[in-house]
Amino acid sequence: VLATSYGFSQGTKVAYTQDVKWYTIEEAEKLMKQSPRPLFIDTYTDWCGWCKKMDNETFTNNVIANILNSKYYPVKFDAESKAKVNFLGSDFINDGKYGKTHQLAVALLQGQLSYPTVVFLLANAEGKFEVAPIPGFKQPKEMEILLSFFADNSYKTKNWEEFQKSFVGRVK
Repeated sequence: VLATSYGFSQGTKVAYTQDVKWYTIEEAEKLMKQSPRPLFIDTYTDWCGWCKKMDNETFTNNVIANILNSKYYPVKFDAESKAKVNFLGSDFINDGKYGKTHQLAVALLQGQLSYPTVVFLLANAEGKFEVAPIPGFKQPKEMEILLSFFADNSYKTKNWEEFQKSFVGRVK
């Protein structure tokens, strides 16, 4: 996923691109243990048109890519993957029990299977994880607010409505 932004070098405008650095869920878990950050999990399917639209319009935004790369460990997870996944000490498989849906997707989405759904996985004070699945396509402006709400721990001190009213974003 590419996003274009511009840097200035001695008065000259130089274009450069910034990709979202997507990790596997296992890579993100390992990184999270080394240097704690929340996980951002984009749960998608290959057939989901809104998922593709979010890939092309939201995750290509430079502000979004920057927040994801600097404040989260971003993960793309195919909800219909056939791969066995070990995450947080448990094995998850796609055994057909939930149709085409992988057990990890069912767990992350808390049984509410809708795509795309982004999931914020946040460590609490006791070392346990809070899961916040948020379904539906999000435009860059909406995604920036969500990313900021969780990355800056505002969700611990403000309610969502209050945060939205006071939020000043960088997405145009």
